[in-house]
Amino acid sequence: LSQAGSFDEFSSLLLREGVTVKESRGRLSYLTPDRTKPITARKLGDDFDKAAVLTLLTQNARRAAEQTTAIPEYPYTQKERLREEKAAKTTPADNTLQRMVDREAKRAEGKGVGYDRWAAKHNLKQMAATVTAYQQYGFSSPEELDEACSAAYAAMQESLTELKQVEKTLDGKKELQRQVLAYSKTRPVRDGLKQQKNAKAKAAYRQKHESDFIIADAAARYFRENGISKLPGYKALQAEIETLIQEKNSGYNDYRAKREEYRRLQTVKGNIDQILRRERKPVKRQEQER
Repeated sequence: LSQAGSFDEFSSLLLREGVTVKESRGRLSYLTPDRTKPITARKLGDDFDKAAVLTLLTQNARRAAEQTTAIPEYPYTQKERLREEKAAKTTPADNTLQRMVDREAKRAEGKGVGYDRWAAKHNLKQMAATVTAYQQYGFSSPEELDEACSAAYAAMQESLTELKQVEKTLDGKKELQRQVLAYSKTRPVRDGLKQQKNAKAKAAYRQKHESDFIIADAAARYFRENGISKLPGYKALQAEIETLIQEKNSGYNDYRAKREEYRRLQTVKGNIDQILRRERKPVKRQEQER
């Protein structure tokens, strides 16, 4: 627990030791290599229930963030460095940009003079910030801004699609790992069945070890349904999972950055539309009409 900063990392560290963490109805349980049934957190003590685990993981993550320096985790490639430099030049540095207030609509809602006076000052500030952002982006017409909004929306959706695909692949690998681990634990019982000399002895043996054979049969069915004829090695599978977790984290950061860029451009567009009294057209409709 002291080494993990997220639940995925916590699960991965335990899996290295052969322990599988399961969550059901908001409660955690732990399946160790020497058991066929998981141990509930309640039996292990309060330190292993979900609330305690998540609290400690949050503390670990906060502590790690405080201790982390500005040095990147992995060396930048030349391509990544150039991409960051380009983004730094093209993205406005002002983080105070907000939507302007439709004063007429607010007055119709019954807002008073005090609110209208505040809205007038707010709009003046945002008008200046919007014009500055518009110029920093290098737009020469509202149409260029519309195109940038459409491109940002498409980039955001593409990033989200890629992120979901990585998450789907990661979930599949985790399930495969769980099935491989469960199947491997039943090997002694399966080998014992081969030593039974006749059908009656085999039937009695299967009945005696019924729970193990249920697990083994379920795992074998999973492998068969997914076209898996050769089981992957545990270490190789764990390495794949860890790589996918890194890809997922990187993908989420990319999606979040693209989402923020899209929202910022939408704010600029909305304010420019209000300044110029242009008709607002949602990006999605523009995309469909094209």
